[in-house]
Amino acid sequence: MNFTKKSLLDAQELLALVIADRNLLSGLDRSIATMVKALNLDRKIFACGNGGSMCDSLHFTQELTGRYRKDRPPIAAVNMGEAGHISCVGNDYGFEFIFSRQLEALGKEGDVLLAISTSGNSPNVVSAAEKAKELKITSVGLLGKDGGKLKDLVDIPIIVPHRITDRIQEIHIKLIHIFIEGIERNLYPQNYS
Repeated sequence: MNFTKKSLLDAQELLALVIADRNLLSGLDRSIATMVKALNLDRKIFACGNGGSMCDSLHFTQELTGRYRKDRPPIAAVNMGEAGHISCVGNDYGFEFIFSRQLEALGKEGDVLLAISTSGNSPNVVSAAEKAKELKITSVGLLGKDGGKLKDLVDIPIIVPHRITDRIQEIHIKLIHIFIEGIERNLYPQNYS
């Protein structure tokens, strides 16, 4: 079989597993409700990740502060990936603290953290989740493999049941779009009538 077709079939198979996973679907619904509640209380959503997960974090927050499908007011979301901050904190304190320091500076009780890690073990994302717990910031984990350390640390773990990073990330971006649409459907239902 041609590898391109096999790649698409592999993705289809994983998507079918995700659709059948009641815990994952429940986690999605709980995450959206948590994010909407925070936004209704004039709080923010923070997001972080490394590499491709950083790009997904940025994509998520830009769709909220910009627009998704239709015009609407910007939604309060912060991607914790600004290069100056990362190099400053990485140099002065260590790469492990690049997200937790920013969350400590800008976050407050009632905010939400979207922590993205395909392994669930990224030390700087783990540190951010620990800081979120300390600050009473609800954390949602977009994870993969077995969920890693973050599975038991975040308030709502959403684990994509696969071992290959790119397959996990393909599902993560779909779940991110579901988050955005769910937030919009709650805050701006007129955009979906």
